[in-house]
Amino acid sequence: MAIHNQPHHRLGFRIPSLYRTGAAPVAATDTAATTTSAYVLAGLRVLTGFVFLWAFLDKAFGFGYATPSGKGWIEGGSPTKGFLSSVAAGPMESTFHDWAGAGWANWLFMLGLLGIGVALVLGVALRPAAVAGTAMMALMWIAEWPPAKHLSDGSLSMSSNPFADYHLIYAVVLIALAAVGAGATWGLGKVWAKLPVVSRHTWLK
Repeated sequence: MAIHNQPHHRLGFRIPSLYRTGAAPVAATDTAATTTSAYVLAGLRVLTGFVFLWAFLDKAFGFGYATPSGKGWIEGGSPTKGFLSSVAAGPMESTFHDWAGAGWANWLFMLGLLGIGVALVLGVALRPAAVAGTAMMALMWIAEWPPAKHLSDGSLSMSSNPFADYHLIYAVVLIALAAVGAGATWGLGKVWAKLPVVSRHTWLK
């Protein structure tokens, strides 16, 4: 009986040991994956924020990139006139032409770029930024109207995709960053969430 019981005793001792040694690496792997994901999303958030923030700065001060030097908003240039007046396709073509260069359009566009850019870089108010950014991207998507094969003058639109373009990608990124609360890493998201007004109105997170 002693000979027959000895293997059972060893198996009973070894099986729990195997479970213990196998559980630790899995937990460590999960933690590492979570940390890596947080850093990746934080980097995506900051880079996306810089896209919006740089667009604001260049259009405001005319650094000579997309906006020529001397044509900045503070120097009397219009950040919306060039783009909206060149719309040549889509159901809102004439509407965008009417909006081009309007004071209210310039202010809304520039404040939107600034607000979205600052919110993303700092990691605060990601939900309002996602709503505002998605609305802005939707309007810009309609302005460029990727489904059109031809422009209103009959020339080829040169659209590379009838639906998915970079405006939609930016909108999805903004929504995803807000959904996962990507402001906690490399940002002020935790501090922002603890503010009394944000605690009472969670849509401000």
